[in-house]
Amino acid sequence: MARKRFDDSNCSVARALNEVGDWWSLLIVLHAMYGTRRFVDFQQQLGIAKNILGDRLTRLVDNDVLRKVDVGEHGSRFEYRLTEKGRDLFPVVIALRQWGDKWNPAPEGTPLDLRDRASGRSIQPVGVQDADGNPLSIRDVFVPEESTPDSKKSLA
Repeated sequence: MARKRFDDSNCSVARALNEVGDWWSLLIVLHAMYGTRRFVDFQQQLGIAKNILGDRLTRLVDNDVLRKVDVGEHGSRFEYRLTEKGRDLFPVVIALRQWGDKWNPAPEGTPLDLRDRASGRSIQPVGVQDADGNPLSIRDVFVPEESTPDSKKSLA
């Protein structure tokens, strides 16, 4: 069965999932954030089959999340580097990591300790804030309906 595509969807989450919605793609992006660049290194670190890795890398390049760079060492050698679009996934990956640590912790129960390089302090949980920096919950936000600007559609 072919996977459903959401290219024409009005839902931005569905459209984003078209590009990075399978676990291999997000894990490749995560490892690219860690500095992995070469096909062989992605394969070794992720334990992913070559054909699946090749497909996901191609898709991420086609979707401008990664770019393929010819580094020209020892013949034809390529690296995969995050684009600006790919780097913009950083808060998404951090939020997903923090959610996973809370709701599906590692067997040893120790979450990865992420720290601010400048201060050495642990980073705060990713959250949604209002224009003044105050935290918001799902009950505090709404989606205005296009047809009637005065009506409010709650997310909760």
